[in-house]
Amino acid sequence: MDVIYPRCAGLDVHKQTVVACVRIASGGPALQEVRTFETTTSGLLSLADWLESFGVEHVVMEATGVYWKPVWHVLEGHFQLVLANAAHVKNVPGRKTDVNDAMWLADLLAHGLIRASFVPPVAVQELRTLTRTRKQFVRERGSHAQRIEKILEDANIKLSAVISDILGKSGRAVLQALIDGQTEPEQLVRHIGRVKASRAELLEALRGRVSAHHRFMLKLHLAHVDVLDQAVATIEQEVGRGLEPFRQAAKLLSTMPGLSAVSANVVVAEIGIDMSRFATPGHLLSWACLCPRNDESAGKRRSTKLRRGGKWLKTTLVQAAWSAVKVKGSYLQAQFHRLRARRGAKKAIIGVAASMLTAAWHMLRNGTEWHDLGAAHFDRADATKTANRLIRRLQQIGYTVQATPP
Repeated sequence: MDVIYPRCAGLDVHKQTVVACVRIASGGPALQEVRTFETTTSGLLSLADWLESFGVEHVVMEATGVYWKPVWHVLEGHFQLVLANAAHVKNVPGRKTDVNDAMWLADLLAHGLIRASFVPPVAVQELRTLTRTRKQFVRERGSHAQRIEKILEDANIKLSAVISDILGKSGRAVLQALIDGQTEPEQLVRHIGRVKASRAELLEALRGRVSAHHRFMLKLHLAHVDVLDQAVATIEQEVGRGLEPFRQAAKLLSTMPGLSAVSANVVVAEIGIDMSRFATPGHLLSWACLCPRNDESAGKRRSTKLRRGGKWLKTTLVQAAWSAVKVKGSYLQAQFHRLRARRGAKKAIIGVAASMLTAAWHMLRNGTEWHDLGAAHFDRADATKTANRLIRRLQQIGYTVQATPP
């Protein structure tokens, strides 16, 4: 095979060491030099100097946990860096050593056989870290809410049966009253505002057996919830400052149905705003694992399940899609009902999420706001097909139909 990069290097990165292989091709047999460096800052600087001494231009490394990031930060700006998916560059079985892995990566890069993974700019990476941490804290807060409800059920307090949010204003007031030692339903019901339940139902739901242990556990979990709420508020302030260069892009995305300001920030943090990194919307959908996998043998499609991956972006888009399909008279709602009739709700919502990401690609590339095609778009796109489908349906239930063209 032809050599694409004559002066390149492959790095096998670990927590404490990085094995580097320099590959120099100059007409004859390729020269390979291997050396091991520590992953301390001084060790990585020595690695950069060693690579420059050979005139290396391109460097490849695997995405191994977070260990590749310090190496990337030190070498960035000095070399053309390529981040490889470990699943795409597996070595031949039986030759698994650190030295062989580094040599294998260098050989693959030299012949142009590695597809680089998407590594966003530093500003987008920092924004992505903030949005992901925020999501983790919100999930943790939800776990504490479930534990609080479990404690209340153990005390036979049916608060969640009469209040939709036990951590809302009324719910927090009742929980604090329980912690303070109030157990009489007549005292607890005073802390509840306007709800659908009657007073008799409220009194019955608040009549339980709360012990000192229950009060201690409630106090413990509520303290954690307060800390998480404060952390989320702090992160949102930091996201506001980090979002400044991307504020216009996030504002454009928030015009799409279902995408709130928080969801738009997540989309920007995950894919950035430079859509030239993805040649087509299909490339972006494949990167986000929102398109059917290719699994074919002997001319038969064996599976169309989504590939695993892209969990941060995928979950956000699916959640936004469920909100978008509730907008009456919208294109996304019409698409959901159209797909659900044939493929079911789960595959339909994935199709809507894929359409939203496709629209985001066009909106970020062209700098345009969302333009809804309307619920009648599919009928207008193929009026003949729609008419034939309705005629067949009428014939199936016993009607004789005679269609007259308009």
